[in-house]
Amino acid sequence: MTYSAPLQDMRFVLHNLCDLDAISQLSGFQDISPDMVDAILEEAAKYAAQELSVLNRVGDLEGLGFDQGNVTTPKGWREAYDMLVEMGWNSPTASPEHGGMGLPFVVNACIQEMFQGANMAFQLCPMLTQGAIEALEGYASDALKETYLPKLVSGEWAGTMNLTEPQAGSDLAAIRSKAVPEADHYRISGQKIFITYGEHDLTENIVHLVLARLPDAPAGVKGISLFVVPKVMPDGTKNDVRCVSIEHKLGIHASPTCTLSFGEQDGAIGYLVGEANRGLEYMFAMMNNARLSVGLQGIGVAEHACQDAAAYALDRKQGQAANVEDSAPIIHHPDVRRMLASMKSRTEAARILAYRAAAALDMAHRADDTETRARAQRRVDLLIPVVKGWSTELAIDVASLGVQVHGGMGYVEETGAAQHLRDARITTIYEGTTGIQALDLVGRKIIRDGGVAARELVAELRETRERLAKAHNGQAELQPLLPMIEEAANLIETATGWLLDNPKKSPAAAMNVLDLFGLCLGGWAQADAALAALDQISLGQNTGFTETKLRLAAFYAQQVFPEARARMTSIKGGSDSVYALSPQDLAPAM
Repeated sequence: MTYSAPLQDMRFVLHNLCDLDAISQLSGFQDISPDMVDAILEEAAKYAAQELSVLNRVGDLEGLGFDQGNVTTPKGWREAYDMLVEMGWNSPTASPEHGGMGLPFVVNACIQEMFQGANMAFQLCPMLTQGAIEALEGYASDALKETYLPKLVSGEWAGTMNLTEPQAGSDLAAIRSKAVPEADHYRISGQKIFITYGEHDLTENIVHLVLARLPDAPAGVKGISLFVVPKVMPDGTKNDVRCVSIEHKLGIHASPTCTLSFGEQDGAIGYLVGEANRGLEYMFAMMNNARLSVGLQGIGVAEHACQDAAAYALDRKQGQAANVEDSAPIIHHPDVRRMLASMKSRTEAARILAYRAAAALDMAHRADDTETRARAQRRVDLLIPVVKGWSTELAIDVASLGVQVHGGMGYVEETGAAQHLRDARITTIYEGTTGIQALDLVGRKIIRDGGVAARELVAELRETRERLAKAHNGQAELQPLLPMIEEAANLIETATGWLLDNPKKSPAAAMNVLDLFGLCLGGWAQADAALAALDQISLGQNTGFTETKLRLAAFYAQQVFPEARARMTSIKGGSDSVYALSPQDLAPAM
């Protein structure tokens, strides 16, 4: 289960498809030179390979210890965390004012993918701390920032998100946790479940961001406030927070998923973040970036599964193949090539899409003019549910194909192929299931803005089509890309129009819409990658890497993209059949 960060591809995407040069000119990023970024990624890749990757299997086998509310992480975990903190990887995007590295989101996307791909169970802890930092930087009072941000940014303390309750899964309107005012603070009581890294031994303190209701709060989501509730108070006293259990899960065995009880005695002390009754708004700012990070988790695990499957296929000999004496490595067999190409082409398409979302986030935060920031924010809002939903569903499929490439050995735990599949499975569930991402895409991101952001994307797809038309000059690998990109633009445009004309049917069509957007935008990513590769070839950089880009794009166009047509058929013609089925039709037969 060795992992090597795909640095060449990451750099290719950053420089050719995300306009890193333009991002480095934004306010606050002027010192972020390409050479500096390359050096940062080199160091991150070493840490991912030499520290995190070697602990991935250890964590899966050893799991967690739990005794009277205390969680112990696997052997080597604490040392790896201390190294992460020492090297500054805990908070790459945090403001230098609080001790962070101040890197662009798009550079952090590369770092996150590396660390998640090398060891997803480990990286969940820093990922959530980064989310807590962003929420406090954006909404907390100066006093709270001064108390909590320096040690969160340094990694001395970790952070969590506390949303879910036993009776309130995805329905946050049903939250019952209470916050009673007392002097300059609040007393928090209630129970939260599925809290990732809610308790652990990596840091001396854990800062919980908790959703709860004030006594006079209005009903529903409008009555939810956000509170900082530390495990240990700044003066060193223990707060009234207790881990009552940890879950036993299908995957990510070394990541503690905790049930936390607040206020079993006098009530846990908490501090209001921002204004009362605006907690869900603040938490969603944190969650939006967390969803991008989860999409990167999917891409990281998919990349690791690709590497392991390709290495096995090169080594495993079975059967005969043309021009190969004796038994041939199975990578020569057409169906194995098909599986590996499907894994690789989709993973690389998802990487481009995720990095572009991160680059848009940088523009939304730092561009000079209002219209550029607004357009970039529309792009972020539209892409994040696609990145989170499509990339994580893709990760499961890629990991499953990795098992298939290994054959019977893939079903044997020692090869590591099964761990990728088990670990990837959670990514489609937490931070909002794929179905919730799909509803967000069609409801909040397409119908609500009248399709403005979707049509802006369509225009860019058509610009890519025009560049392809000028560039291909009979180039065989580019020929299938022209009809693909034209059809992709038309499909997104048609789906957007259908949603606006049929808003009541949109919930039944949502998953197919999300898949269609992923497949079409993945085609756009592959087409732009092929054009960038062609530019490098024209400059004499005719390497195996650039030629592979052209062939993978052609494979995607002919083997992956055609699925988008089926999604459109289901959108327009299949939504009524969802509503036609009654709950009784789907209940178990008695």
